[in-house]
Amino acid sequence: MAHPSLTLYLAAPRGFCAGVDRAIKIVELALEKWGAPVFVRHEIVHNKYVVDDLRAKGAVFVEELTECPDDRPVIFSAHGVPKAVPAEASRREMIFVDATCPLVSKVHIEAERHAANGLQIIMIGHDGHPETIGTMGQLPDGEVLLVETVDDVAHVTVRNPEQLAFVTQTTLSVDDTSDIVTALQARFPAIKGPHKEDICYATTNRQEAVKVIAGKVDAMLVVGAPNSSNSRRLVEVGAKAGCAYAQLVQRATDIDWRALEGVQSIGLTAGASAPEILVDEVIAALQARYDVTVETVETAKESVHFKVPRVLRETA
Repeated sequence: MAHPSLTLYLAAPRGFCAGVDRAIKIVELALEKWGAPVFVRHEIVHNKYVVDDLRAKGAVFVEELTECPDDRPVIFSAHGVPKAVPAEASRREMIFVDATCPLVSKVHIEAERHAANGLQIIMIGHDGHPETIGTMGQLPDGEVLLVETVDDVAHVTVRNPEQLAFVTQTTLSVDDTSDIVTALQARFPAIKGPHKEDICYATTNRQEAVKVIAGKVDAMLVVGAPNSSNSRRLVEVGAKAGCAYAQLVQRATDIDWRALEGVQSIGLTAGASAPEILVDEVIAALQARYDVTVETVETAKESVHFKVPRVLRETA
């Protein structure tokens, strides 16, 4: 029996960003340099396939530094950590490598600069996300206040409305964040913003590609993990941009085929921490059920590259 026809719109760019690529490379180089086990505080990036692959190579994933022995190297995840974590690692004389994405580090530096100028910080982010915890942990308690929604802006209590700045998590929805910034500026006209957008280039580019595709397709599949902020935002952006059905899948085995019955066009993208091998897996699963025509929708070219820390570029 002939397969039904399907047009697959493949988003470009998609998948790994420079910060994720660098973080994974840091773990692999650390294993080469020091041998297994190498400890990693929190998932290096939010993707089960990546974490399982590194675990098989000898990485041990833990949530807290207290779970790490003093005599083995520890790596801090791409999401960043509170200042207290490297301070404690130094006190214990541990070898540690910081895999924080440089674009997250930029937000940390920004927050510290504002604080040094006497400003209290409002952070737009998701409560409990490791990046938010890491950024808020750069400064003493009370110096960074968290808002998650436009409603939160009306209820936040600040020390001095004339002495404020805001920063954002790097993986938020561009449009939702814009609404929150507008609300902050309306309530606190003197609030200072970042010199350059905190939401990272990769998050922005992936959301733009989804917006372009959303109006063309019956359904959208986003390859990514449920705890990946940027992947979940892609699902939301697709739905907001007019796609009737948007689904987050970790692997091809997660696809809800019943929900896709009768569709003639599907958009496919991947969050910034999802490897291309998982995109290929989804394409293969679609090709097994449909006569697929693939169209790539490229909305930006990316050439960003971040160096790994010097300690890993030196020979052991």
